Amino acid sequence: MTRAVLAGAAALVLVPALALLAMREDVPVRSAPAALAQDAGLGIGALGRVEPASRVRRLSHGAGPEGARVARLLVAEGEVVRAGQVLAEFHDLPRKEAALAQAEASLAVAEARLRRLLAAGRDTEIAAARARIAAARAAEENAAREASRAERLLRSAAGSQAEWDRARFAAAQARAERTRAEAELEGLLSARAEDVAVAEAERDAARAAVAEARAARDLAVLVAPIDGTVLAIHARPGERVGEQGVLELADLGALEVVAEVYETDLPRVREGAAAEVIVPGDPRTYGATVVSRGWLVGRQEVVGTDPVARVDARVVEVRLRLDAAGAEALRRRTRMQVQVRIRP
Repeated sequence: MTRAVLAGAAALVLVPALALLAMREDVPVRSAPAALAQDAGLGIGALGRVEPASRVRRLSHGAGPEGARVARLLVAEGEVVRAGQVLAEFHDLPRKEAALAQAEASLAVAEARLRRLLAAGRDTEIAAARARIAAARAAEENAAREASRAERLLRSAAGSQAEWDRARFAAAQARAERTRAEAELEGLLSARAEDVAVAEAERDAARAAVAEARAARDLAVLVAPIDGTVLAIHARPGERVGEQGVLELADLGALEVVAEVYETDLPRVREGAAAEVIVPGDPRTYGATVVSRGWLVGRQEVVGTDPVARVDARVVEVRLRLDAAGAEALRRRTRMQVQVRIRP
């Protein structure tokens, strides 16, 4: 009787002490998969999630604070798409297409103005300018002869001062006409550097406006960045795009498992190590290979059903590439929770 009482008292003391020991930060309490793997000597156990090697891409609208609404949705869930394919159009697409057309028209005008300036005059215009110069030269020579004759008459007292003044004015006017005709011809033959610089600046500004308008137009359509499968649609025609974006896309051709390995076990994980993936409810075990180890230590996100497992454990993400059989079996189970056993 005394021994039984002593044993019971010892149990009452020992159980709380073990519980306090388990709660200490420096003594990690492992989840069931990790504990089983360690106890069985099979390497490292961890919980993980299924994820495509391309990652899941959450695609959204590129508008600013004003947001956007979906005007047309061109794909359905489960549809396979190609990179560059248009997936959806937003309500502001017509307005941005009109702005792009206007910018392209302004660019065409600026380029035509520059070409005309560089090409100078046409052949017919140049010929007409040269004819005007010839006529102006003839008029200038005739006016000069008349001025000379008026001057001689004035000296011989046969002429008057008024006639000589009129003759000199006519000669000066003829020289001015010839100078103006020659300047017009020079302008037709070659453009001024200053005018060319202004026209080129206007053309460059128009090109920048077109680039800006095209970039704005591109934001009004949703384009697939990779080849993949539409996993989920979060916004349909008429709905405003929310924080979840429009849809989620991923390439399901290669699947991986993201295992959350305890930070203390990370030194034992090596790239290329073989592993086994256990899927709840599936009697089969799928092979996998460690392809990379994470660079950050964070909190555990994949939480199992073990009531004594620590939910604030510090873990590192280790990515494992599933074999062909596993990738085919888990193709439609992105983000599913699995158990991982990494062999030493």
